[in-house]
Amino acid sequence: MVSKNNLQEMVSGSQEMQAVFGGGVNNAVIGLSQMAGQEIKIANMNVKKILVKDIPDLFGGPEALIIAVYLEISGQSNGHMVIVYDPRVAFDLVDLLLGQASGTTKELSEMERSTLGEMGNIMGSFFLNYISDTTGHRFQPSPPAVMMDMAGAVLDAALANVLANCDSTYIVETVFGTNDRQVSGTFMVIPDSDMEGL
Repeated sequence: MVSKNNLQEMVSGSQEMQAVFGGGVNNAVIGLSQMAGQEIKIANMNVKKILVKDIPDLFGGPEALIIAVYLEISGQSNGHMVIVYDPRVAFDLVDLLLGQASGTTKELSEMERSTLGEMGNIMGSFFLNYISDTTGHRFQPSPPAVMMDMAGAVLDAALANVLANCDSTYIVETVFGTNDRQVSGTFMVIPDSDMEGL
């Protein structure tokens, strides 16, 4: 068991913790498979530590349009989880989850938001369950918020106070899907800056 008292220690930690985060994302995709009712596998996963000020550049800059699913983390310590997709990729993911032909979804209406929100809820829960089982500390996600806006605006709205006080964090870039359809997304976990070891 990896012993880390809070999320701040995890994201500033060792390669061992990178493996824990990678395992959490893998578990999240298992949850996604259950939601979709078909096997979804990770084709590629890259865990890396980046400066928070560079996060918008991952998505094409602060003015690039993205779809993000945001969840607040509470429990042993607090933090934030954001799953980010290019809009076209998010639409493909909705089609995959709803069993529709690729290209069916072309906008983010109430049904599509609900589908992405449920996806975020399941992935967040499965991710945090893995982290909890590995560290021995309990974490829970909040209900998800689905946002579609420019990358800079989304990150400012969800994480302004955190990003102002946190230098770096881990992100997990993933490509996952079925044998014939794949999507890519970015998974971020950012701790609250005022967390202390418990």
